[in-house]
Amino acid sequence: MPDKLIRLRRNEPAGGRRPVMLAIAGDSAAGKTTLTRGIAAALGADRATALCVDDYHRYDRAERKNVPFTVLNPDCNYVGIMEQHLQLLAMGRPILKPVYDHATGELVRPVLVEPREVVIVEGLLPLHTKLARACFDITVYLDPPEDIRREWKLRRDCAERGYTREQVLAELARREPESAAYIRPQRAWADIALRFAPVAGRADQPGTPLSAEILLRPTVSHPELAHVLTDDDRRTVHLKLMRDGDGRPVDALHVHGYAPREDSRIVEKAIWEQLSFEHDQALPESLGQYAPGRRSEALAIAQLLLLWHLLEARVAFDHAG
Repeated sequence: MPDKLIRLRRNEPAGGRRPVMLAIAGDSAAGKTTLTRGIAAALGADRATALCVDDYHRYDRAERKNVPFTVLNPDCNYVGIMEQHLQLLAMGRPILKPVYDHATGELVRPVLVEPREVVIVEGLLPLHTKLARACFDITVYLDPPEDIRREWKLRRDCAERGYTREQVLAELARREPESAAYIRPQRAWADIALRFAPVAGRADQPGTPLSAEILLRPTVSHPELAHVLTDDDRRTVHLKLMRDGDGRPVDALHVHGYAPREDSRIVEKAIWEQLSFEHDQALPESLGQYAPGRRSEALAIAQLLLLWHLLEARVAFDHAG
């Protein structure tokens, strides 16, 4: 189905109740799964479906040793099948999704995926094609500095996937040309670009939590944060107009990781109270968690902002229907 037609079909008032579609793109170990997990848990399994399009790899780990490209290359993935499945999900229909086991590097039994109110799609290439992009209501690109992403990948792949440090570094070097060619260009198609990093020019002590820079592009409507952020919140969060790397104007929301946790929690609760949840429902503990017992307030606020977009879109679709 052409991309223009899928957009029209998804906006038809008649028919079934279609899901809100969120894409989270980024390079390997950029934090996509962590961001997705907290949002999905906050919504609950009855409201959210989450899936990873890295499951559409053509080759298992052993077979990839004999091909001239890496998993970052579209030729290493069933992009056409991914597009078909995204269209079906966007129209509210189930799919039989392939599964790639990252622990073993094997392609295993496919699973049935049924879309709920919200579908969160994360992975390396969800925004690579025009047709795939047409399936989404909100798009996000995770853009950590390369030195931080490198450390995250070393930590994860050595601890969870059985690689040595030397193997991970060699693979990063091998992937770099394809990362530049296929992964990073997706940032231009994102409604929101999200970066976790230390504040530039600030001499924070080692162990200071990372801050977040959230670029809000005018490609979608964003929440009016002035309603929930007061002058007292500026030491935790501030919003300013700036220009992105391509010269386009964007609103930049800066969330200070070094701010006292109690100040960050005030901002989180103020945002949470604006969302379409039961008024007595507590702020979910899943928000901001990036490891067992480890929490980032900047991550929690970023997840809350994405929840806001998803729930506002859900309300708008329901009223339109």
